[in-house]
Amino acid sequence: MRWIYLIAGIALGIKILLTSNALPDLSQLTIVETIVRETGIPNAVSGIILRNRLYDTIFEVVVFTIAILGVKFLLSTEQPATTVYQFTDSPSIVLARLGATIAALVSIELAIRGHLSPGGGFAAGVAGGTAIGLVAITSSTEEMDRLYQRWHAATWEKISAIAFIIIAAINLSGVELPHGELGALISGGFIPLLNVLVAIKVALGSWAVMLLFIRYRGLL
Repeated sequence: MRWIYLIAGIALGIKILLTSNALPDLSQLTIVETIVRETGIPNAVSGIILRNRLYDTIFEVVVFTIAILGVKFLLSTEQPATTVYQFTDSPSIVLARLGATIAALVSIELAIRGHLSPGGGFAAGVAGGTAIGLVAITSSTEEMDRLYQRWHAATWEKISAIAFIIIAAINLSGVELPHGELGALISGGFIPLLNVLVAIKVALGSWAVMLLFIRYRGLL
């Protein structure tokens, strides 16, 4: 088998050396304008991530899911921390809750309008996870666990991941929703929906990871 790998590596190297590096004539082509026209949204970055590079984005979501499973597996044999210290002084609690409110509002804004302005699903998910983390450091572990179970966060996380993969697969097969009017809130085909699903997945996944680390390691 090593000889096969060696021959394959040599063949790949020869192909790279012999492949022409000539570039097409791009003088009459503006890449950003082309992406905006093809996706129907003014945020070209979201257009690349959720349309031109959608195949890669699917696996980014899968990798994030595997990372969450890895944290659960890593901590499954550990004993919960005997004492978890929280912020108890009023100024810290007020500031943390205020920051959580602002981060949550930013998360919603980025998820809903991420295809129209700088932002998107991943940024929205990070903002949402930040909001949850600020609440977690000022609340008891039992209360956060109770909220996690009450709102079925684990189930919604899985549903968002599966829905994203299904919709992305449909889009990759060539089926697209109407792009609508450029700059309108409902535009860009599947891209706004994919943004929201990614935001839910990242935020709820971050919540699960934070609960595990706080439960087994305390506040780091």
